Amino acid sequence: MSASLATVSYIGATILFILSLGGLSNQETSRRGNLYGMIGMAIAVLATVFGPKVGSAGYVWIVGAMVIGASIGLYAARIVQMTQMPELVALMHSMVGLAAMLVGFATFIDPEAAKEFSGAAKSIHEMEIYIGILIGAITFSGSIIAFGKLSGRIGGNPMLLPGRHWMNLLGLLVVIWFGREFLHAPTIADAMAPVIVMTAIALLFGVHMVMAIGGADMPVVVSMLNSYSGWAAAATGFMLSNDLLIVIGALVGSSGAILSYIMCNAMNRSFISVIAGGFGTASAAPKPAGGAAEPAGEVTPVSAAETAELLREAKNVIIVPGYGMAVAQAQHTVYEITKHLREKGVNVRFGIHPVAGRMPGHMNVLLAEAKVPYDIVMEMDELNEDFPATDVAIVIGANDIVNPGAQDDPTSPIAGMPVLEVWKARTSIVMKRSMASGYAGVDNPLFYKDNNRMLFGDAKKMLDEVLVSLKT
Repeated sequence: MSASLATVSYIGATILFILSLGGLSNQETSRRGNLYGMIGMAIAVLATVFGPKVGSAGYVWIVGAMVIGASIGLYAARIVQMTQMPELVALMHSMVGLAAMLVGFATFIDPEAAKEFSGAAKSIHEMEIYIGILIGAITFSGSIIAFGKLSGRIGGNPMLLPGRHWMNLLGLLVVIWFGREFLHAPTIADAMAPVIVMTAIALLFGVHMVMAIGGADMPVVVSMLNSYSGWAAAATGFMLSNDLLIVIGALVGSSGAILSYIMCNAMNRSFISVIAGGFGTASAAPKPAGGAAEPAGEVTPVSAAETAELLREAKNVIIVPGYGMAVAQAQHTVYEITKHLREKGVNVRFGIHPVAGRMPGHMNVLLAEAKVPYDIVMEMDELNEDFPATDVAIVIGANDIVNPGAQDDPTSPIAGMPVLEVWKARTSIVMKRSMASGYAGVDNPLFYKDNNRMLFGDAKKMLDEVLVSLKT
């Protein structure tokens, strides 16, 4: 394939990737967005493999690697449950970071690659390698820790080391110093020590950064790592002089950064405070004198049959899903209940908080898998004003995103965080296994309100009982 044809193919792939991002921004067009992305990636891979920079001798290695990678991907697609998608996404981000690291080292030690550059261009190329390895290492180790937290292999509480910010600053200064040593090294052998030290520090920083972030901030962490993986891909593009990788990496990096900003706004937190960590501690901080009192009172339990009776008499119902629904894999039963109620003329809608679940759009993905109609799945801002006119609001495994303390208690760790105001409904029903607090580690006054009922037990089992009672 000629260089001009490869360039045209790259332009076509870039357009398809942009259309893919546009399609993925909406549930109704997400399938089309995925299709655009797959076609664009196929064109990009073929244009690169058969382009002028790859010789025929490399085809065997490339095909072999593609067969192995495709086999692993197909196997993962078959065995990974929808509830495991957050940790799978984090694991995929780590692969991008690892690829950037390996490409950086391969480019660094390749004597042929350095021959193309001289003078200032050579210094710029070496800086691209250094930064590419740095971003890749942070993305790789940070994503591995995120995978561990999301899969439950690592606890969700933040690890807050004394003087952690000074440690991060010291690490940054050391990285900058060794970057200078790397650029001024006369030979590859002399430059090897600085780049290895930098890589070790970057790996430790990625671990420390994500370990310091509490479980409640994990959706922001996933989108943040998505952004990092994009910048790692862009850095790889600079190292390989591949325009397509640069453009696509920048698209992914910027879109991930924008998503992180949107999600931080949804939690009334700054991006810096997320990186600093501390949200999602095991217990709330002590309240100062004169602060709001701890929630007090008794909860009112409700049975599955009584829940079915409340739903049967309702005209307007709002369902708020949370991570508990994902853990119980109750989304299909939720759909059956929704379908039954709608056939009886009940107006059923779903309220989705931007940070519900463990990754952006987690609840939307689960509901789409269960074939819940897109038009009744609505964002928090679209529904909050409707709760006073709602007969029954059902909360399935959510906690912090429906906590009225975010509005009423200025001393709460989640004070100011926008929440779904389910307590304004005529009756709210919270489905939980126990009275345990959410990721923010604070009690929920919703549980004690007079119009609230607690349906204790596994969400899937309880909802199955509700469905049976509704049909009988």
